[in-house]
Amino acid sequence: MTMIAKPSDRIFVALDTTDVETAKSLAQKLGGLVGGVKLGKEFFTANGPQGVEAVSAVGMPVFLDLKFHDIPNTVAGAIRAANGLAPKFVNVHAGGGAKMMVKAAEAAAEKDGERSLVLGVTVLTSMGEDDLHGIGVEGAVLDQVVRLAKLAQESGLDGVVCSAKEIAAIRDACGPDFILMVPGIRPAWAATDDQKRIMTPKDAVAAGADYLVIGRPITQADDPVEAARKIAEELEG
Repeated sequence: MTMIAKPSDRIFVALDTTDVETAKSLAQKLGGLVGGVKLGKEFFTANGPQGVEAVSAVGMPVFLDLKFHDIPNTVAGAIRAANGLAPKFVNVHAGGGAKMMVKAAEAAAEKDGERSLVLGVTVLTSMGEDDLHGIGVEGAVLDQVVRLAKLAQESGLDGVVCSAKEIAAIRDACGPDFILMVPGIRPAWAATDDQKRIMTPKDAVAAGADYLVIGRPITQADDPVEAARKIAEELEG
């Protein structure tokens, strides 16, 4: 597990916007209050690597959430390209299989100096059992999550992205040093929106989460800085 200096360092804020200036402004305002920002497909599709560089220049660690899922050599090439942006975290779909994940880990290790930590995406937090069954995956969500987490670890990844509800099972299967990045985090005072498998920040950390992805409760708050500060105080309490 990576070193976490203070509770608020666990928070990565999802900047779900296509506007570079909006993303930069939020990152600047939240500096020192959170551990980093998450830039996903919406932002990257609109702005490309230059947009990521512009936000990174603010000085915030970046979780580059592009969920690579392709043949092994193509994913390895994508990770090599991401190496130039030096994100703290990058991710791939664990469903892409062991060969793909091994290649991703090897490509990340090629970077000189501090490399990006590679996480596997298990089951999206918007998906329940009916959704899994609809794509031909039988059994419980938890079984599929643990299966993919173990495969990611065996393939050399640093951790996984998972729901808070699966933290305990993954810890049992993969041990204490496997990084767990947990989206679907909602403070008790925030709306659940489209996430099905959610938990409060404090409860998620108590369960064993290393990092928390929090978006709308901060970014769409009337005062994002105050919302981030409130969540940080809850984590410290």
